[in-house]
Amino acid sequence: MFKRMAEDVHAVFEQDPAARTVFEVLMCHWSLWAIWAHHVNHWLWCHGLYFTSRFIAQWVRLFTGIEIHPGAVLGRRVFIDHGMGVVIGETAVVGDDVVIYQGVTLGGTGKEKGKRHPTLGQGVVVGAGAKILGNIAIGDHCRVGAGSVVLRDIPSDSTVVGVPGHIVLRDGKRVVITDPKQINDPLSDVIAALSDQISDVKRYLHQYGSGSGGTGVELEMPLCLKAFTSDCDETERSEDSADDSETGL
Repeated sequence: MFKRMAEDVHAVFEQDPAARTVFEVLMCHWSLWAIWAHHVNHWLWCHGLYFTSRFIAQWVRLFTGIEIHPGAVLGRRVFIDHGMGVVIGETAVVGDDVVIYQGVTLGGTGKEKGKRHPTLGQGVVVGAGAKILGNIAIGDHCRVGAGSVVLRDIPSDSTVVGVPGHIVLRDGKRVVITDPKQINDPLSDVIAALSDQISDVKRYLHQYGSGSGGTGVELEMPLCLKAFTSDCDETERSEDSADDSETGL
């Protein structure tokens, strides 16, 4: 136990250039106390003392601003820098030598039971404000950029940035994204569909304006345009009915 605590103190000196003395680290790096309290809470949790461990965890959150669920598994030499606003969920697994900055969330994406929080490999660095959500795996020695939102597995030795998170470096080589769908943005399909609809409308209007373009073949009105004209006709009928009612009065 004391050997592990000494490793944690040494990790602070390795990761934080502002650390000067052991006394200062013990008195001013409250994230250390949050991690040490979690080791106790995790033992209590594993031995069925759920309320006691949760109660202690809430007091630790009150004093340190760091919320670590007693069920989470933390490796050795985990360093939480600054720490305010860090949340680590019940089924999260954090590997050895991981560095986590303030405002990071290792959370779930739903109300399902079982494994629902991320797993971080060894040597992962998670930048300030990053959100890693769901039962996903972040490979060894990955770097997650500040403010990123990661929703899918990331292979080892990768750098992830953006919302949603996408890989920009892998094995030290820059990754060039040629297809926007590689970003895995949930809105990309919607944008692509809108782009296709606009193209259909342009072709229809061009053919309509040029009188079939000399081909003699008429294009069918796009579905989106049919829906729009149908809505317009319905609005006109409603307005006409309202006018007739007022005239009758």
